[in-house]
Amino acid sequence: MIGILLVALLSASDTPPLGPRAAELIAPVRQALDAERKTQAALPPPANDSEKLERMGRLDQVGRRVLTQIDLSVLPPEELKAARKAIWAPIEEADAENERALLAMVPPEGWFLKSRYGDRAAKAAFNIVQHSNLDLWRRFVPVLEPLVAKGEVDGQSYGLMYDRLALNEGRPQRYGSQMVCKDGRYVVDTLEAPEAVDERRKAMGFLTPLAEYVATFAKYPPCN
Repeated sequence: MIGILLVALLSASDTPPLGPRAAELIAPVRQALDAERKTQAALPPPANDSEKLERMGRLDQVGRRVLTQIDLSVLPPEELKAARKAIWAPIEEADAENERALLAMVPPEGWFLKSRYGDRAAKAAFNIVQHSNLDLWRRFVPVLEPLVAKGEVDGQSYGLMYDRLALNEGRPQRYGSQMVCKDGRYVVDTLEAPEAVDERRKAMGFLTPLAEYVATFAKYPPCN
């Protein structure tokens, strides 16, 4: 799993129209989401909330998987901002759809426990909240923390959301999960006590030391 902080998008009034090359580059993201919706529409209704969450999780991920393979840096500079906004638009639509559905399903204990919903459904719920907004991170991070010790929440998932909340509140991240774009490449954003980060990552179940995690971003197209 990766974490990348997203910069604020331009308003529509600031965004010039896309040229043919840009439109061609970003089209696969919406196509992938449309195909997933079509596939799910052909299925019987979900048998329970676990199955519903798993389907929502697939919608959450499909556009992002395609997006990571698209290199917008080949576009002229004057088109980049418009292309970035446009490529995220269908993903944000799916995120909003998932968020509304998830909030209507939150159980009384405040989270989707692995022991009740299963690993895949719980992971889907986490991804949906991770891709939501500051208000929901503030709501759910305190709920998730004690559930890690009980085995009901994946420690790495908690760490990812903790880091994203911390950075958005102007605090250093704790586990080094969130990356930002600097000089065309992804780097770790502000980090709390860097000398102990690998110990903290290990305690939360992160699979690699920070240096190995950062190295995985070298395969990504240059960022802007």
